[in-house]
Amino acid sequence: MDGCRTLFVCLCFLISQGRISETEQELLSWMRNMEQAKGRKLTSPARQVEGLEQRLLNASFYGDNLTLETRTIQSLIFKLGCDFAGLALSSHTLEQVSQARVPHAMQFPAELTREACAARPRELRLICVYFFTTYFFQDESNSSLLNNYVLGAQLDHSHVDNLTEPVNISFWHNQSLEGYTLTCVFWKKGASKHHWGAWSPEGCRTEQPSPSQVLCHCNHLTYFAVLMQLSPAPLPEELQAPLEYVSLVGCSISVVASLLTIVLHLYVRKPSDAVTHIHMNLQGSVLLLNVAFLLSATAAVAPVPGPACSALAATLHFALLSCQTWTAIEGFNLYLLLGRVYNVYIRRYALKLGALGWGVPALLVLLLLTIESSVYGPRVIPISRSLENGTIIGNTSMCWLCSPVVHQVLVMGYSGVTSLFNLVVLAWALWALRRLWAQNRALSGRACRDAVTVLGLTVLLGTTWSLAFFSFGIFLLPQLFLFTIVNSLYGFFLFLWLFFQSLDKLRLGAWLEVEEGGGTVSRRGPVYTRRW
Repeated sequence: MDGCRTLFVCLCFLISQGRISETEQELLSWMRNMEQAKGRKLTSPARQVEGLEQRLLNASFYGDNLTLETRTIQSLIFKLGCDFAGLALSSHTLEQVSQARVPHAMQFPAELTREACAARPRELRLICVYFFTTYFFQDESNSSLLNNYVLGAQLDHSHVDNLTEPVNISFWHNQSLEGYTLTCVFWKKGASKHHWGAWSPEGCRTEQPSPSQVLCHCNHLTYFAVLMQLSPAPLPEELQAPLEYVSLVGCSISVVASLLTIVLHLYVRKPSDAVTHIHMNLQGSVLLLNVAFLLSATAAVAPVPGPACSALAATLHFALLSCQTWTAIEGFNLYLLLGRVYNVYIRRYALKLGALGWGVPALLVLLLLTIESSVYGPRVIPISRSLENGTIIGNTSMCWLCSPVVHQVLVMGYSGVTSLFNLVVLAWALWALRRLWAQNRALSGRACRDAVTVLGLTVLLGTTWSLAFFSFGIFLLPQLFLFTIVNSLYGFFLFLWLFFQSLDKLRLGAWLEVEEGGGTVSRRGPVYTRRW
């Protein structure tokens, strides 16, 4: 009888071993089919990846862990209990990993199983899937990933996020990574209209302990990678605080100055001409730009929903484009006033200018949102901190454009065109005023004052943005501070200019009253009034 029992137990053991062997073969077959499907594109990447995850979570095997590997995919399964004390994985300790691959590592904190065990104590399943190809994670920007590695992890069938102790993921490269902006990102499902996800830096912090290593600290589980972008060196950490302070103070002063200008204009309620209409719209765009800028850095790091940050980024972009457009309108109006002083009449001029100044930026932003809304969101700005044993690359964020291509075209390109246009207008206006002064020596005082006025108007309403094109080499440090100081106080300078122009108009009005009382009317006064 005992012999029969022993035989029965052995038979059951052999059957279970066969089933487990079949399970491993099925997993390997699925992984190989995923590799072969890359060329045929018969099944969507999302279904392939999710199918592999479900099979790994439901796989049967003996022992505490199982490792499976094909040419471009490696899968690991771990059985975890509620007494989990943490887990460190390294490609050096994995026997099956190819020696030709660049090293990588993952470290999981003890907190990982705490929430799941609090709900219902049980045995948990941790799976790690390493993809050594980017085929399954393509987004619109065709991002360049370090080593083309995507490292993922999932705990049971639950979603793990908001960890107080981060998951640490290390990537190495066989060459120095100097000259690249490196950003730790995760695959955000459903963040793209045309793909099953997109790369996002939310919840991840980037460090660079050595020139060839990147360390990611993330507060959730998913698929991770390191985004590589050729760019200038990161902003030194010692410059971050001064630049942020100058921006905060300057933008706050500009907000107050812009509000004061608009409130005084509404309070006086004088009939406004086209020139005043342009000035007030420009001041309104500057006000919107400063408010959106002050909020963008706060919203990017605060626990606000992703759509809120995207909406704020779109608003900031719209405000910048509007401000640039209104500076170009100022230049165009200056050309009309100086070049054709008499018989200048355009039907519904103010209405057309308003449609141009606000409508074109709105159309461009709405077009971007329609094509791909993910171009707006948290934009990571790398910050470098030098240490004795290396450089740590941290980051700060603001709600802004995430696409480098869109940034180059619709920020740098747009600003370049408007700044160049205003520079041409400035040169022409100074030439015209100099010729006027040469023809009539009696107007020398007026011509000089006009020249100063035009110079101040054009510099303050356009040319300061051209400083953005000097952010290289020895110009980088002075450009950063000069650009930040001048453009953060942009609204305040505009307020001063409008204030002194108003005083000049008051003095001119008093002079005209005296001339008319004496029986003579000077043509110079009304022409000057029409100009400004």
